[in-house]
Amino acid sequence: MHLHLRGIIPPIITPLKNENELDGQGLEQLIEYLISGGVHGLFLLGTTGEATSLSYQLRKEFIEMACAIINKRIPVMVGITDTCVTGSIEMAAVSKNAGADALVVSTPYYLPMSQQEFGDYLEYLAPKLPLPYLLYNMPSCTKMHISVETVKRARKLGAVGIKDSSGDLGYLYGLIEEFKTEPDFSVICGTELFIPETVIFGGRGAIAGGANIFPRVFVELYEAALANDLRKIERLRDIVIQIEKKIYNIGADNSKYIKSIKSALSVLGICNDFVAQPFQRFGKSEHEQMEHNIKELNTTFAEIQAEMRTLKLKN
Repeated sequence: MHLHLRGIIPPIITPLKNENELDGQGLEQLIEYLISGGVHGLFLLGTTGEATSLSYQLRKEFIEMACAIINKRIPVMVGITDTCVTGSIEMAAVSKNAGADALVVSTPYYLPMSQQEFGDYLEYLAPKLPLPYLLYNMPSCTKMHISVETVKRARKLGAVGIKDSSGDLGYLYGLIEEFKTEPDFSVICGTELFIPETVIFGGRGAIAGGANIFPRVFVELYEAALANDLRKIERLRDIVIQIEKKIYNIGADNSKYIKSIKSALSVLGICNDFVAQPFQRFGKSEHEQMEHNIKELNTTFAEIQAEMRTLKLKN
């Protein structure tokens, strides 16, 4: 099966009403907001989607509801990483039946494992998967940095790409160089500041959490990188830096990244900001700070768009 994965693919949050119930209206509004923002695909049940905090039943409902709303308009990939291989296989089957296009696999995240053990695990898992799959390199959460050699082994087992969230630019360049002659293998970054370098040097795009909030910012940054428009890249990268400072760094806890994206989306009126246990949503002061920062960032983006239109007219 040929699957052309490219562009900006938000790892969407999972809108929740409570521990056991999806925010269905919020999910529909979020998906429509992202598609209208020009994104090129969606990633369900990743780190940003709180996959490891959700019950199997809620994950199934989320996959089915999201795929029904998306309705094949853009590609959908689903994270199936689990500490239990039967759980991964079960979620893969649910994803296939719901109409997803690809799966995302990382290392089982509780017990440390070696490169050889992960390769052996893929030897067992890959033939049982009903859809193409991507690797997900997320060493901060899985205790393992997937080596280029292991990625090559996964490629022989049918992997169609990799999302790299290691934050290691040299490693990312190594992946791009290794697979530059393979058009059916997508190297996708997870570090938002690396988007221009990824695209300019031959990667396919980004799975960017901030695209949940500002899809057009990230889509335009991707398009600017494709066009090698250095001025626009510089201006849009400024916003990505501000997103890091003014969105992701609200609050003091290590869980603030997921809380911040959900809080921002609630400020925008898109969906609920309920966060699954073991974490909780922001309090009043953080929420008020988010409201202020979102307004600032929207104003900055509007100014950049106006500036770029003026430059285009002059040229």
